[in-house]
Amino acid sequence: MEINVDLELDACGLMCPLPLLKAKLALNSLQPQQVLKVIATDPGSERDFHVFVQQSRHSILAFSKEEATYSYWIRKG
Repeated sequence: MEINVDLELDACGLMCPLPLLKAKLALNSLQPQQVLKVIATDPGSERDFHVFVQQSRHSILAFSKEEATYSYWIRKG
């Protein structure tokens, strides 16, 4: 599945809560329905991002975990 990405955020090396905070700032710069791809290395980001979208109008279109990298495709609500 190919997802068109409007903005990509590299949060590798950042620890909680910085990946989520930077993603929130990036989402603020997007228009509704645009997609943000976030790449993180913090294992806590998996829980943080899923809870975040449950409490917001945004949605996770896709999620992948490869070795120590977590990738999220988030559509702005």
